[in-house]
Amino acid sequence: MSDAIRFTLNGEETLYNGNPADRLLDVLRETYKLTGVKCGCKEGECGACSVLMDGELINSCMVALGRCEGSNIVTIEGFSKTEHFQVIDKAYAAVSAVQCGYCIPGMVLATEALLVKTPHPTEEEIRTGLSGNLCRCTGYNAIVKAVQIAAKEGDGLW
Repeated sequence: MSDAIRFTLNGEETLYNGNPADRLLDVLRETYKLTGVKCGCKEGECGACSVLMDGELINSCMVALGRCEGSNIVTIEGFSKTEHFQVIDKAYAAVSAVQCGYCIPGMVLATEALLVKTPHPTEEEIRTGLSGNLCRCTGYNAIVKAVQIAAKEGDGLW
């Protein structure tokens, strides 16, 4: 009987044999070399480490790998292969919502999580949906506009 932690990572069944107390953020970056997951504050405040866990946006710096048993984890690397990503990416580019790019993986995943739950969000719902993700370069107006465009362009997709 194995003590390995089983989960799906970007569509592939995965076994992790390390310490169940290891942070998901560290395991994703160091073990699986998924560096789109950024290490920002390590306190769950900035959203740079955002991933989708069973469809929910989470801060991977706050999750012990043991909690991932049986879960479906999607990082920006896995999400970037989807049709949803193509719509969101195009929308962000259309309004120059990306500058340094550090926050963008988390922002894109927050956009996905929001649009899955609320395909036609109001501006207030967008701002609330992105509120756990900090951006120091672009500000939020361009990002909010990008989400509005993605919602319109992806109408029926979510």
